[in-house]
Amino acid sequence: MSVELVAAALLIAVPIAFNLAFFELSRAFDYPGILRKEPGEILRRFASGGAGLLIRWEVLLLSALAMLPLAALLGVAIGASPPLLVTSIVVGSAAALVQALGLVRWPFAVPELARRFVAAEGPDRESERRSIEVTFATLHRLLGVGIGEHLGYMLTGVWTLLVALSILSTSALPGWLGLVGVPIGVALLIGTLEFVGPNEEHGWQLAATIVPVAYVAWSLWLVGLGIALIL
Repeated sequence: MSVELVAAALLIAVPIAFNLAFFELSRAFDYPGILRKEPGEILRRFASGGAGLLIRWEVLLLSALAMLPLAALLGVAIGASPPLLVTSIVVGSAAALVQALGLVRWPFAVPELARRFVAAEGPDRESERRSIEVTFATLHRLLGVGIGEHLGYMLTGVWTLLVALSILSTSALPGWLGLVGVPIGVALLIGTLEFVGPNEEHGWQLAATIVPVAYVAWSLWLVGLGIALIL
């Protein structure tokens, strides 16, 4: 099987898997809206989700990791100049890793916190729960907001722009697909500013509104790249 066909298969399969897992988490866990709730409520909801919820998070995690081979194979399939090729592969791989690092807390760290939160009892129950809530909130801000979202959006946006530039510099794919990738990459970069500077505590609503739309467009763009590679 050629590099182009494998890259095309990943370009189609990965965004579909990611969005299906995201849809399932939204249906079963009210994600991402649940993240605006208090830590105690999130932990209780998580504890009641059972194994099915953990599997959904694992699928989302694996779909993020699948961007590693996707970034490498797509770069080879497009065949841009060596500096652009290497840069796009490195940035794309980094984007996949930080997205996965941001998600890995859900199937592994959060279950333990949720169990301890629900099981807390006795005279020290409230203080123990407050401690668990602080731990959860810290993990969420560091791994979720800082690494998964801020760095994840940033690297994914830069990778998207690099892929768009690669398409425009070669004849491997239609040039219009490169042009479409530019505003998508810019939108993802705007999303990195959601919790930066004065917006750190409550977030920037404009960025919060743009990101979901940008990721839907990004997913459709990847599928379009995959179809174009096959044709």
